[in-house]
Amino acid sequence: MITIYKHLDESGSPLQKLDAVEPGCWINIVAPSDQELLLVSKKTGVPIEFLRAALDEEETSRIDFEDNNMLFVVDIPFTEMEANSLTYDTYPLAIIHTEKEIITVCLKNSKILNDFIEGKVKSFFTFKRSRFILQILYKISTYYLIYLRQIDKKSLMIERRLHKSMRNKELIQLLSLEKSLVYFSTSLKSNEITLEKMLKLDIMQKYPEDTDVLEDVIIENKQAIEMANIYSNILSGTMDAFASIISNNLNIVMKFLASITIVMSIPTIMSGLFGMNVNVPWNESVTPFGFWYVLALTTIICLIVIVILKKKDLF
Repeated sequence: MITIYKHLDESGSPLQKLDAVEPGCWINIVAPSDQELLLVSKKTGVPIEFLRAALDEEETSRIDFEDNNMLFVVDIPFTEMEANSLTYDTYPLAIIHTEKEIITVCLKNSKILNDFIEGKVKSFFTFKRSRFILQILYKISTYYLIYLRQIDKKSLMIERRLHKSMRNKELIQLLSLEKSLVYFSTSLKSNEITLEKMLKLDIMQKYPEDTDVLEDVIIENKQAIEMANIYSNILSGTMDAFASIISNNLNIVMKFLASITIVMSIPTIMSGLFGMNVNVPWNESVTPFGFWYVLALTTIICLIVIVILKKKDLF
């Protein structure tokens, strides 16, 4: 899908949707077909390889140049519903700076770009191309921080449920969050290298305000990296702790069952001994209370074994 937007001036007029490519416009491409990519390439002169860069989910963050076109690939965060649970992942976003336009390409519709379309970003103009790129990067860092806080709150809620019930469902959810933090941490570190390289570009040094914004983006990105590492370590420690608790609970249950088995084997042994088809003590021919004697003896032995197991903390 291709949509074209443009600000007519800096007077605060709303973002206009266009039917054709014009100088100073923003071309937003989401999950495009090959025909759409060829059309944009023909209209703008951007290499088709640049347009296809973000269509590979495994594409890493990088900067590339060809003629007067600059390609910036960064990883952006996404939320998805999976098995009635919110999961977090990252996908590449390509930002292409041309002489006349800004082009963004992504596999999925992003909340980050929707904020620009819906007018939630102040002082945003499509014809200020370098500033627009920095605003997108700042918004990406902001969403990383938002999603990291959501992951932290979600992990705390799951931990509370785990305290009450040790179920596999909660452990799988924690594992999913831990995996999301790994994705976030890897993507943020990759983005950091790209942002550091951008500081050296001429278009970012042209205006002092742009350099300040880029430095703010780098600071936000570093903060997100620190948060991702902290939350990942906490979650990893929590997973290990709960795994140990579950293992310990299993050991307690097995110990209790073993003790019950020992105690229950005593009546079986006694009944086997006194049930033999031979003369045994307290045979009915000797005394009519033989059965009760055997029952009393069995009960006493069971109680003695229970006391011994109790002292050894096995019951």
